[in-house]
Formats: sequence, structure tokens, C-alpha cells
Amino acid sequence: MDGGGRVNSDQIRSAERALSVGTWLIVAGAMLYSILTVTPLAAAHTPDEWDWTAPILPLVVDAAVVIVVRLDAVLARLGGRGGRWPVALRWMTGCMTLALNVADSALAGDMVGVAVHAVAPLLLIVTAETGLAYRRAIAAAVTALEERRQAEREAAERREREREEATRREAREEREHAAALAREQREHEAALVREQAEREDLRRREERAEQAAREAAEREARERREREREQRERERERVEREAAERREQERRQQAERERRERAEREERAERERAALLSLGPAAEKFPEDRARKVVTAAFGAGLPVRQAAELCGWSVGWVSTRYQELRDAGHAGGAELAVASR
Repeated sequence: MDGGGRVNSDQIRSAERALSVGTWLIVAGAMLYSILTVTPLAAAHTPDEWDWTAPILPLVVDAAVVIVVRLDAVLARLGGRGGRWPVALRWMTGCMTLALNVADSALAGDMVGVAVHAVAPLLLIVTAETGLAYRRAIAAAVTALEERRQAEREAAERREREREEATRREAREEREHAAALAREQREHEAALVREQAEREDLRRREERAEQAAREAAEREARERREREREQRERERERVEREAAERREQERRQQAERERRERAEREERAERERAALLSLGPAAEKFPEDRARKVVTAAFGAGLPVRQAAELCGWSVGWVSTRYQELRDAGHAGGAELAVASR
């Protein structure tokens, strides 16, 4: 039966392939013939500047034919029906193709031409209907074949279950007999196993107790080491903090000493400058080193160049040159201070 089922499946697939190839050959030939026949008719009834659109009409109609044939094939293979609209579309496209193909010969009164040009559309219409009927018949045959195979599989499975049930029943009887003979042996072995299990359980409890004691000792040791480490860390932090406080105190003391020394230097410089400036205009030209001190004091006090020249007895040009040197020295000192601060 399985061999016959395989032969039937192969035959069905072969028939479907032959039907599909033949249908599409007829559709392709009818489309090509329709385009070649209808294009001159459409061009004759289209303005000259739109002649290039003449092939569109047969293409559109034949595309509808292709859609109908393709979807009918899919629906037939699935065992479904599309309803009235697919039938209407199929016949409408077939009639349109027939009318467009025979229109030119019919308008010319050429009955032979009408018959010749009607062959391809009529063949396409009949092939579409016949192919749909064939596909439905094939789908029904496939369904029947699958149902027969399913019934055969179910019968075989039922027979196999009956055999397995008989085998299990015999095996169960044998097991019950063997169990009755071996029950005492199993009870004795079970007693031995219980004794062994009790000994193993006692041994495991002792091992767990020892393990718990070891873990407690290790945990206590870890906690002790952790406390010692924390104590060392706190001691180190305390020492570092005290050292930092000492350094900060020394830094403040150093800063205070430097501030006092700077204040003393500034005070001495201020007294010296006041002493130099309190002398009044010089009666004669001072020596150069003393004149420089007077000019420096006058520059620091913000006195004009002329007044500084009167105080030291030197010329205005010389004093102006010293002022410029002091300004340059002041700028250079400010730049070095800025670099040092960065």
C-alpha cells in the first residue's frame, strides 16, 4: 500500500507539473499573440502622438488573465474557492481578450480572420476553466489519498498498540511473579541498606560538625585579622593626619614669619623712602648711587619725573631714563611672578 501511495503521489505531482507548464505556455502564447494583434487596432484608434501607448491595453488585459490563472491555481491547490468575483474577472478578461483580438477582423467583415484570431482567446478561456477543474480534481484526489494514508497509519498504529499492550501484559505478569519470589531478598537488602544509610548519615553529621567547627575557627581568624588590619589602618590614618596637621602648622608659622619679615622690610623701605624724600630739593648734584636711591624712592611714591630730578639734583632726562628702567624692571618682575604662580 505504501508503494502504491508513492506511485500515486508521483503521478499527481507529474500531472500538476504538466498542467502548470501547459497552462503557462498557453497563457504566454496567447499574451504574445494578443499584443501583436491588438496593438495595431489600438494604434489605429489612438491619436498619432499617443501611438506608443497602444501596447498598454493588451498588456493590462493579459496581466489580469495572468493574475486570475495564478490565484485560481493557488486556491485550487489549497481546496478553496474565491466566490463570484474571481469567476466574473476570469470571464470578463477572457471576453475582453476575445473581443479585442477579433475586433479588427470583425470590423473589416473578415469572418475567416475572426475565426483565426478567436482561437488563442478561446483556448485561453477554456484552458483557464479546464485547468481550474483539473486542479480541484487533483486537490480532491490528494485529499482522498492523504485520508487513506492516515486511515492506514491509524490502523497500523492500532495494531502496534495492541501488540505492545499484549507484550506489556505478559511482561507485567512475569514481573509480578519475579517480584513475589524476590520480595524477601529485597526486604533483607533494604534492611542492610537502611543500616548502611544510618551509618553514612552519622558519618556525614560528624563531618558536618567538624566542618562547621573549622569554618567557625577560620571565620574567627579572618575577623581577628580584619580587626587588626582596621586598627593598623586607623593608626596609619591618625599618624598621617597628625603629620599633615604638623605640616600645616609649620606652613602657617612659616607664612606668618615671611609676612612679618615682608612687613618689616616694607616698613624699613618706607622709612628710608620717607627719609630720602623729606630732604627737599638738592642744593647740588648727588652721587649716582645716592641719586638712584632717591629716584627709586620717588618712583615708589609716584612723584613726577621733574620733582624727582629736583630731589636728586640730576637732569630730567637722566631721571626719566631711571624711571623707564624701574618700569621695565617692574614689568619683568610681574611676569616672573605670574610664571612662578602658574
